[in-house]
Amino acid sequence: MGETVDELIARMAALLEQLLADGDPGRFFLGTYLRITEAVRTALRDGLFEDPGWVAEWDVDFAGLYLDALEASRRDPATAPAPWRRAFGAAPSLRPEAHVLLGVNAHINFDLPRSLVRVIPVEEFADPLALALRERDHERIDGVLAGRVASEDVELQRAGDPRTVIDRVLTPVNHVATQLFLREARRKVWANTVVLHRARLAGDDEYRRRVAELEERSAARVADLLRPGPVLVRLAVRGFGVTLSPA
Repeated sequence: MGETVDELIARMAALLEQLLADGDPGRFFLGTYLRITEAVRTALRDGLFEDPGWVAEWDVDFAGLYLDALEASRRDPATAPAPWRRAFGAAPSLRPEAHVLLGVNAHINFDLPRSLVRVIPVEEFADPLALALRERDHERIDGVLAGRVASEDVELQRAGDPRTVIDRVLTPVNHVATQLFLREARRKVWANTVVLHRARLAGDDEYRRRVAELEERSAARVADLLRPGPVLVRLAVRGFGVTLSPA
């Protein structure tokens, strides 16, 4: 039997204690992710999903890609995939919000399509009804994320994220912008998952090539995330996700 969501949360909490003790800026993303995972657990218990057993399996697999990268990076930073190297190696002086965005980029844009390919059986990609069920549960996570946006903004402020007068004026806009770009990114994730599935059918070499392309495109997003200016509004307008070429 694989790891449960409860065990996953315990693992995340233990790692967060280590990051807090070390003053590691990675604590900002992990703290956010832990609270979101707790919200997913609540949604599972409340019956939000059509197939809660599959969502729980997916939640554990997805989080594992990040936690494995984090633990490996703490042993040897060079071992992490490129988007995670950029996130884990970011300057400690960056705002907590920036550290969270770097983690979100690596985890949603790079990790999520790879996880979905792992937890959706090959035969379900050929079954429109089964695949539609998976997509609907994938979309239901958007509601969980949207419900956390305002609370996570408060948590970042508590963590020491400085807010200018302009930041405070833009707070309602930033909340809407965050919901928009997360939804946009997850739509692109689903399209990229289909591309990775087709690559998987074409053989290991093709699959590795497309994963490498996804890694490169996800790492390249970092430059835009760190540009000066109202980043959340910019992402809502220009997009947060990455797109694999269809062939």
